Amino acid sequence: MSMPGSRRTPQQHPSLPVPSVPGRSGVTVLEADAAELAAAEAAALSGQHLTTPVPIGAGLVPPPPGQHLTTPVPRLAVGVPAPQPAAARPEARRPAGPRSGVAMSRTRRGLLTGARTAFAERGLKRTTMQHVAAAAGVAKATLYNHFRTKDDVAHALLAFELDRLVTLAAELPFTVALPALAEEVGGHPVLRRFAETDPETLTRMLNIDAERWDDIVVALGSALRLSRPAAEMVSRWLLGLVLQPGAPSERAAQAATIANLLAA
Repeated sequence: MSMPGSRRTPQQHPSLPVPSVPGRSGVTVLEADAAELAAAEAAALSGQHLTTPVPIGAGLVPPPPGQHLTTPVPRLAVGVPAPQPAAARPEARRPAGPRSGVAMSRTRRGLLTGARTAFAERGLKRTTMQHVAAAAGVAKATLYNHFRTKDDVAHALLAFELDRLVTLAAELPFTVALPALAEEVGGHPVLRRFAETDPETLTRMLNIDAERWDDIVVALGSALRLSRPAAEMVSRWLLGLVLQPGAPSERAAQAATIANLLAA
């Protein structure tokens, strides 16, 4: 410990020569540094600043060959992990977004449901695209995003209703499915309105090509578990009910007769 007011002198290394500052005879590097430090402390206490710049390189005179002024820092053996191959890196899972296909299907279903209501009330000729959009509860622009014309809406509605009937037939026993299909076709509100107000248009819409008819027969036969000839007969019977539905009792009697013939 040094006494107050006493001046500490730098300790020299016992084994290494202390280099002198060039241009200052008899003044060692440590003494020059100590003097500059003391001057800086005194100036700081008095509120003054040192204006004399410190010579660049002062105190950095290289040591003699083979000697060090300071102890060298040893190298640390730190193991750096090798980079992981890109193929082995787990891919980040993307959050599941909304299913656009399902959303479109729901929109289309809503539009066709609105079309069914509008066509059943006004028929095909008196129904406008605005009527369909209003019945579906959407803007007319939304309707035009899916259908270009009113006829496109009508054809899509018939295909939609046919798919619904095939699904219904697949869920019921055969003897129950036949009268149910007959009642659906014979009493369908849109078909009945078209038959009353636009019979020519309805006939034209039912005049489908052979490939489409084959698809209908195959789908209905698969739902009712029938052979191809039996499915053909049932399909033509249901097609006749579109134009000539008859009374509900007549449709029920016809369904029972066909069921007995196919069961024999």
